[in-house]
Amino acid sequence: MLVLFALSAAAYSAYHLKVPAQFWEYMIPVPEEGIKVSVKIDSGMNALQAARAFELQGALEYGSPVELARWLVKFGIDRKIRAGHYSVIPADAWTLARQLRNAKPALLKAQILPGLDIFAMIDSLESQDKKVNREAVSLALMNDKNYPPKLLEILKALPDDEYTRTAFLMPETFMLVERTADEIISAASAAWWNHWGEFITSHNLSVKDIQDASIIASMVEREVLHDAECRTVSGVIHNRLRKNMLLQIDATVVYAWRLKGRKLTRVLNKDLEVNSPYNTYRYYGLPPRPICVPGTEAWGAALDPEFNDYLYYVAGRDGYHYFSKTYKEHLANIKQVRSGR
Repeated sequence: MLVLFALSAAAYSAYHLKVPAQFWEYMIPVPEEGIKVSVKIDSGMNALQAARAFELQGALEYGSPVELARWLVKFGIDRKIRAGHYSVIPADAWTLARQLRNAKPALLKAQILPGLDIFAMIDSLESQDKKVNREAVSLALMNDKNYPPKLLEILKALPDDEYTRTAFLMPETFMLVERTADEIISAASAAWWNHWGEFITSHNLSVKDIQDASIIASMVEREVLHDAECRTVSGVIHNRLRKNMLLQIDATVVYAWRLKGRKLTRVLNKDLEVNSPYNTYRYYGLPPRPICVPGTEAWGAALDPEFNDYLYYVAGRDGYHYFSKTYKEHLANIKQVRSGR
């Protein structure tokens, strides 16, 4: 009770009687040791809303949220409170406000990696947070509220399923207030639109153009190891499409088997017989949906392919490809790769 009285008297004097703040700062310093609690502050909260959050989450021990809000305003913190998790020692309103003057919110990291199919993406997100499971991600992908309005218009015009929507997520690391499926999908789709929205709009791309680009970008992502080759491989894909040739892309065969529950680490001749519209060794044209989350270089290559005459390529041991214009040249490149030269 004596401590409570002293704190209350200090706060009253500092605020109402205009006793110099330096005096009370010296007399009652901000605590540096004690059991801390984590308080989550959401984006857009004003001073009073933030003060109530500190009370509800156990950080405000003495005083009211209104009193804490007044101190936040007095210290000029009300305009600086950012979303995130604040680690503070529970205290009275005045002492808590003083802690917050130099406090920086912590955010939670969530990462989407390029090249992951929807199954691997969900596994990756679940490994980061057990709450982000298969069902949660599926619901988040199909929740229209998680997409910028302009991007949503495009997605609703495309095949409207979670497999298509994964291609419109920006693969990168996000710092979030809450690591939930909705927050992750919302951040990733907003980042994608911020990067590509102007290009899509300014080039007046049709729905088919965008759909084709998403599929080509996903294939380029899985086929290319070195970014410098993205536009070249995209050029090959476009060339083969124009000539109505089978694309014969191994990554689509891997995905076809993935949909059937089988993981391939290497594509053999017998694997090419899989009966699936994703098997580009059997079916002409593009697969029906993207096969993974494309990265920035792959998207750029799909939207702006290199103009070349190549129709074939084969990967060398270093991951770089040998490109050729004729099948005869292609066979020679294969022989060279296999000989290790």
